[in-house]
Formats: sequence, C-alpha cells, structure tokens
Amino acid sequence: MVVTPQLLKTFPLLSGLPDATLEEVAGQSSVRKAARRAIVLNAGQNEEQICFLFEGRLQGVDFTIDGREVGLYFVEPGEFCGELCLFDGGSQPEFIMALTPSVIVSVPLNAMQALLKKHPELFATISAKVAGHVRKMTFQRSLLGLPNIAQRVCCQLWMLVPEKDRNKEEAEIRNPPTHMEIAIMLNISRETVTRVFQSLQNRQIVKRDGTSLLVVSKVGVLRDYAEGKQEL
Repeated sequence: MVVTPQLLKTFPLLSGLPDATLEEVAGQSSVRKAARRAIVLNAGQNEEQICFLFEGRLQGVDFTIDGREVGLYFVEPGEFCGELCLFDGGSQPEFIMALTPSVIVSVPLNAMQALLKKHPELFATISAKVAGHVRKMTFQRSLLGLPNIAQRVCCQLWMLVPEKDRNKEEAEIRNPPTHMEIAIMLNISRETVTRVFQSLQNRQIVKRDGTSLLVVSKVGVLRDYAEGKQEL
C-alpha cells in the first residue's frame, strides 16, 4: 500500500487539509503492517514519528517494577498515537502494542510539526487529545487502588460506556476489550474478570451480542456498582 492524499483523508485529524498539503505529507509518509503483539512504538526511544491507525487495534501499555504489564488506553482505526513528542521532542513514554494485526501510516515528526505551524486548528485538536489522555490515565491509576475488585471491573466498564448514553436505561459498548485486556488494564487475573462478568450477566446487567458488541442493559445499576453504592 502506498500513502496517498486519499488515504490520509481517511484520518479525521488530516481530512480537512488542502490536497496540495496532503500530497506533500504523503510523499514523506510510509505504511507498515504490525502483527498481533508487535511493538509499534517503543517506550524510552525517540521514535520521531506520529502513527495513524488505518486498520486493527493498538494499546498503550506500561510495565510495573516487577514486570507486570498494565494497559493504559486503546487506539482505534482513524486515531493516532505518539503525539506527545510534538510538544517536547522527548522520548515515547509508553509502549504502543498491536492487539490485532494492524496497518499503520507513519508520518515523520518534522512533517507533523510543520503542519502544526501552518494549521493551528490541528494543534488545538492534538492538545485536547493529550489532555484527555492525562485525565483518563489519572483515573485509570486511581482504579488500581480500589480494594474491591468487582468495583474495579465495573468502573472500567463504566468508562467504556459512551458519554451520550450514560443517562439512558440501555447502552452499547462497541468493540469491547477482551477479558484478558481488561485484566491487564486493572492488574488482575483474567479469571477474576470472567467471574465478575458472569455475575453481571446473571443479574442481566450486561449481555454479549457477538464479539463486537456488549450491551449494558441496566446502565444505572452499573453506575451504582462503579461508584460503590451497591456491591456485586
């Protein structure tokens, strides 16, 4: 696959740029494939690139002092990662790993920095994303301190409920993480996550609709579990 202006337009961040600008960026960019569990960006290295996900799913991960993997966030098709270096030129803070076979478009750091100077609206979008990541990771770390493991899992699920649906009776979580991915994010075992899910399903709070959809049938009850108002 060759990087073209049409390909770059599939990414929301770049879709509004002029064709001539996209043509220039496309000439400096490259496409690569990543196998499942492959490292896309390495923590502690100056990667000098911004990665746009065309296909697949990525996850930001870190490791505890004793070597246990902790999931931080997901990167979905159309989104980008590695943007922190745009602000300080520093190294990549966490690993970015492919959860599924993925196709990534890599744009050189200097090309992205030039775009930000010419198009300040991009800077605003990227800044908002960085701020959102900081908020999510701060909350994610606070989850690890919850002594009630069931509440920890319910909080993680509550974070996945779309904000627009949080006051409804029912909501849908599309492409939900697997039990293993949730376990990594919460630093608990997969078996523990499965037990909590079984309890939620038995109480008809959540139900699976295939592998790509999780239906939250009782949004308010899930919120109460997440906030510790009820115990599972």
